[in-house]
Amino acid sequence: LKTTFAGSERERGRSVQFWGFRAPLGAWVAIWGTFAMLTSAPFDDWWHNAYGLDVQILSPPHVVLALGIITIQIGAILMALSWQNRSRDQNRRPLAIAYAYAGGMALAMMAVLITEYSFPNDQHSPLFYWVTAGMFPIALFSNARAGLLRWPATATALMYTGLVLAMMWILPLFPAQAMLAPIHQTVTRMNPPEFPLLLVVPAFGLDLLLRQRSGDGPVSRWRDWWLAAVGAVVFVVLLTAVQWPFAEFLLSDGARNYFFQGDTWGYSARPGAWRTQFWPPNSAGGPTFLETAPRIAFAIPLAFVSGRLGLWWGNWMTRVRR
Repeated sequence: LKTTFAGSERERGRSVQFWGFRAPLGAWVAIWGTFAMLTSAPFDDWWHNAYGLDVQILSPPHVVLALGIITIQIGAILMALSWQNRSRDQNRRPLAIAYAYAGGMALAMMAVLITEYSFPNDQHSPLFYWVTAGMFPIALFSNARAGLLRWPATATALMYTGLVLAMMWILPLFPAQAMLAPIHQTVTRMNPPEFPLLLVVPAFGLDLLLRQRSGDGPVSRWRDWWLAAVGAVVFVVLLTAVQWPFAEFLLSDGARNYFFQGDTWGYSARPGAWRTQFWPPNSAGGPTFLETAPRIAFAIPLAFVSGRLGLWWGNWMTRVRR
């Protein structure tokens, strides 16, 4: 409204017009995200009346809500990006940090969306690596391409890590009481999220890879395809190398403390040995790496597609000015 009715010529000149109103592109995207969130509320109410209460993340109305939240974050990314891309060299670093922060918030929302596939108990399953390979490279590649920090993908992953750690350590400080059946254990404090995924390691690997500058000439047309192919291998190999053993630690007695918040479950979780086992368990306590590695390899083509889309998206974002 300010840009439309009271904006300066400069503000109006770097805005986007829609239905007679003018605003930065990121503001329009965020507005569309809010409409999606508002739409999800009556949809969710109808869903519960028709099918009963649920605590799943990926029910249809929850997906509409989550997409709306992520769209708002994309709007914030575009706002920060337009400021970064318009700024002069001496003013770029704070705006580049703001862009990395907005990207980290979006990364956190993506992690929330796949919570049901990313518990530490799931992290020896091929499905976990397939889901993460399809989800995260698009964000990391795009931030690495469009960000102006020295290590943009790493900075984005650190923002995500810091945000989740802050929630993990702060939420249990507040009292809470279970109010929705089934209640299988007494909970007196707000439940923390799981320890963040170690995305900072593959993000650093992608930064190292993307620091290579594209050359001129015919070869440069294929550079992004090459980067996506190599980056897919880098992402899957590095994530597997760190997340596989770390998952074993998170299920061990060593993680049952305030810092790691291991074995901290909500009130609806039944007590039992299953909470410290890999799913599905076997006689050895979980699938071995040699048994799982061939199936984990199927995550590489998923990471390639996600990474190539991320580079395409990142190339477009380098040109955002409005």
